[in-house]
Amino acid sequence: MFEQLWLIPLGFVAGILGSIIGFGGGTIIVPVLTFVGFPPTLAVGNSLFAAFSNSVASTTMYAKQKRIEYSLGLKLGLMSIPGTILGAIISSDLSPTIFKILLALVLLSSASYILLKRKIEEKPIDVSRMLLIFSAGASFFSGVIASLFGVGGGIIFVPLMVVVLGLSMKRAAPTSQFILMFTCFSGLIVHSILGHPDYYQALLLSIGAFAGGILGARLSLEIKEKKLKIIVIIVIIAAAIKLIIDSTGIF
Repeated sequence: MFEQLWLIPLGFVAGILGSIIGFGGGTIIVPVLTFVGFPPTLAVGNSLFAAFSNSVASTTMYAKQKRIEYSLGLKLGLMSIPGTILGAIISSDLSPTIFKILLALVLLSSASYILLKRKIEEKPIDVSRMLLIFSAGASFFSGVIASLFGVGGGIIFVPLMVVVLGLSMKRAAPTSQFILMFTCFSGLIVHSILGHPDYYQALLLSIGAFAGGILGARLSLEIKEKKLKIIVIIVIIAAAIKLIIDSTGIF
């Protein structure tokens, strides 16, 4: 039992990064769990509990900072729920090799977004140009990604809100954490019904992710974003490369 306590600091670190960026922490947790031998469905199920815990803590802090767009977040969150159900069902039939390759692509997309984030912010698009149909489709896809890979779906929601809907990162990341409460909760419910999570492991991850979410929301007001971006990009790219190597069996 005590040998699994390392999951708490893992959840804590992932929770800090997930809260600041708005991705939910699963981008760190799932690759690490996969590296140490967790089956994909177990890694995803556990991660969704942590991501939900992280989103609750982050949302509580961001609400006090008045940085959440509740109306938009509620709409996107509800539209993502059908996708989370589909993602959880698909995950049961996904082979470990295919899972690693697809997750690597998701991680590389995540790193690309973080790298280009500042350039995107310089040319915000007015909210009046919001395309409801596109947003609905993107939200559904985000739900699938969230539940299939256990990464929360923020990788889609944050760019969607910044690029398409014109929100600043100062509001997009907090709003994404609010949305993740819906996507992660619905995803973890379906994964639980399918018997994927280990509840003790999920609890340890969630404890760390909750504390990390609180700290991350506070640090987001002060931290130097450039340094954080470099660290996160290196970690994510390294994780993606390792997943690709594992899936190909080169070493």
